[in-house]
Amino acid sequence: MENDLQALIDVRHHDPHRVLGVHGSDADNVRLRTFQPHASQVDTCDRDGEPVGLTAHPDCPGLFEVTLPRRWVPAHPEYRVTLPDGYAYWMVDPYSFLPTVGELDLHLFAEGRHLQLWQMLGAQVLSVDGIVGTRFAVWAPNAARVSVVGSFNDWDGRRHPMRVLGDSGVWELFVPGVNVGDLYKYEIHSRLTGETRLRTDPVGRRFEMRPDTAAIVPEFQGHDWQDHDWIARREQWQWDQAPISIYEVHLGSWQRGDDAFLGYDELADRLIPYVRDRGFTHVELLPVTEHPFDGSWGYQTTGYFAPTSRFGSPEAFCRLVDRCHAAGIGVILDWVPAHFPRDEFALARFDGSALYEHEDPRRGEHRDWGTLIFNFGRREVENFLIASAQYWIEHLHLDGLRVDAVASMLYLDYSREADDWLPNQHGGRENLEAIAFLQRLNHTILSRNPGTLMMAEESTAWPMVSRPPDHGGLGFSIKWNMGWMNDSLAYFSEDPLHRPYHHNLLTFGLLYAFSENFVLPLSHDEVVHGKRSLPDKMPGDEWQRFANLRLLFAWQFTFPGKKLMFMGTEFGQGNEWSHERELDWWMLDYPLHRGILTLVDQLNSRYRQEPALHQRDFRPDGFEWIDCNDRSQSVISFYRHGDDESLVVVMNFTPVTRSDYRIGVPRTGRYQVLLNTDGEAFGGGGHDPSPTAADDTPWHGQPASLELDLPGLSAVILKHGGP
Repeated sequence: MENDLQALIDVRHHDPHRVLGVHGSDADNVRLRTFQPHASQVDTCDRDGEPVGLTAHPDCPGLFEVTLPRRWVPAHPEYRVTLPDGYAYWMVDPYSFLPTVGELDLHLFAEGRHLQLWQMLGAQVLSVDGIVGTRFAVWAPNAARVSVVGSFNDWDGRRHPMRVLGDSGVWELFVPGVNVGDLYKYEIHSRLTGETRLRTDPVGRRFEMRPDTAAIVPEFQGHDWQDHDWIARREQWQWDQAPISIYEVHLGSWQRGDDAFLGYDELADRLIPYVRDRGFTHVELLPVTEHPFDGSWGYQTTGYFAPTSRFGSPEAFCRLVDRCHAAGIGVILDWVPAHFPRDEFALARFDGSALYEHEDPRRGEHRDWGTLIFNFGRREVENFLIASAQYWIEHLHLDGLRVDAVASMLYLDYSREADDWLPNQHGGRENLEAIAFLQRLNHTILSRNPGTLMMAEESTAWPMVSRPPDHGGLGFSIKWNMGWMNDSLAYFSEDPLHRPYHHNLLTFGLLYAFSENFVLPLSHDEVVHGKRSLPDKMPGDEWQRFANLRLLFAWQFTFPGKKLMFMGTEFGQGNEWSHERELDWWMLDYPLHRGILTLVDQLNSRYRQEPALHQRDFRPDGFEWIDCNDRSQSVISFYRHGDDESLVVVMNFTPVTRSDYRIGVPRTGRYQVLLNTDGEAFGGGGHDPSPTAADDTPWHGQPASLELDLPGLSAVILKHGGP
């Protein structure tokens, strides 16, 4: 007992329930103990409701105790705590409750299989034996003592020390009276370092507005979802054969109000109709997982289970998602499992040890970003990340995740000097633990949530990224086609005079276009850090730059693969993107920018309406060259095939009109122009490319051919039939 008392005084007790609460004295009596180091007096009541004072323990300042007849004492005693200034309040003894985390929960977590971890760890508002309070639970296996502190106990770590549950490393305490909206953190005393640090909750579901970092006890009830029909349709969705056109958004800089962030509800009012009118099928949110630094754009996450408080509450975020679904728009989150920041209030050396990261910096530190790398081989860490992904999909109803920086996870020597990495057990550079993690992540999410998407931002030639794990793949639904993006932007940046010498940049991508399920990204990464905006990448005068931009978008929407476009790109924003200000919406007052927006609307419309442009995106029989060899004139032509119809696409990458340009087609007859990027409505010159009727003149290995006047720096999409 003396050791227990000293441990309470020193605030280092790992099992305060052994001392505090209700304990048997003899067959007829029980002893009540409560530790209230801030109090001058503590009382309870007898069976008639009359006050009974507790006695201050002579050897343990702050410990009050009393022995009472067993029949007088309820299961959960109440105490009246009086402070030195005379203020008094009532409290239910938190140390009178049995553990509220079950053995099955602990077992699943230890095995890395607890897929609803947010229901086990973190803060849960519960009713236990009819008493409402909050159960706190946190994983800190190398802590000597953990206390929950917050607005409910003056941030005093002496008042609510937690108990560790066996050898699980999980600390737990149910605190009656703590309710929704209360702030909290964990005070952790490390048995390794001897230091005591305040940490925010790794499984917190709501946080204060930065720069404050406390977690907030979340809502007792979840959102009243209205998207049941959407989820049911999604479960039957054949996404590989469907149009997917994604609008990538940074919520803090899309639009602002009076130079302040818009809230989730205001964003729903403005963003949803805008995306719907443009014809995009999905929005992809740059990370809205909670993060301390605006300048990281969300890519340095500290709250893996929490929508950022910058734009409102988790409930408001759910309303945004619900309203997107009501408008027929899917929601994808940019999710960051590759690394996390070093901020001392968060995950870094959480319990005084390298708990979430590797101890060895050759495995545990990301040199480029100054961040820490998750220890993917630790079951509890893997569980933490997979449960985070499942939380966003299952609990917040998102339709998919874009997994950031996959390449940095796959290679142990990623962006490292020769002497700054450790090989795997076979002597190779592959991160076997990360590979296994990604395979399990994708299998778990996609098998449990039919119709959702897992997208990999993976920039290397790693094979089978979008193939099933049981075939040796990583299991993603889709991979970003960084090769297409790099080659295309490199080609378009060339002066048309030089493009014949770089023709292979257009054609090379078809050699691997069907090796993966690809999405074609024109993302935020291409319009920041001195890379210039898309219009500024284009050569020539103003007319040529915008004609090139229209041609680039037509190239994206007719090339095999799903589509992704970063905000502002759709109207040709001229300045580089900055997270510190909203998009340059004033540019829409100018015809060339308005024309770009009109073109994107039309491209999305054609893409969605014409099965040939999306039905066989991942199949080699969905694409066929007509002529890929006319490098001297910088013209290419090809078919996009659907199950029932085909389209002809012809592109001229020089500012010279190609009159009477002949291409081979499979059938004679009329071909109508579905889209011409040189149209006046798009800011073009309005040249009419209308082709002649196809006759039986063989050309390009086809039995028929037609001629058309191909405007300079333009794309023309043709369809058989019509007037």
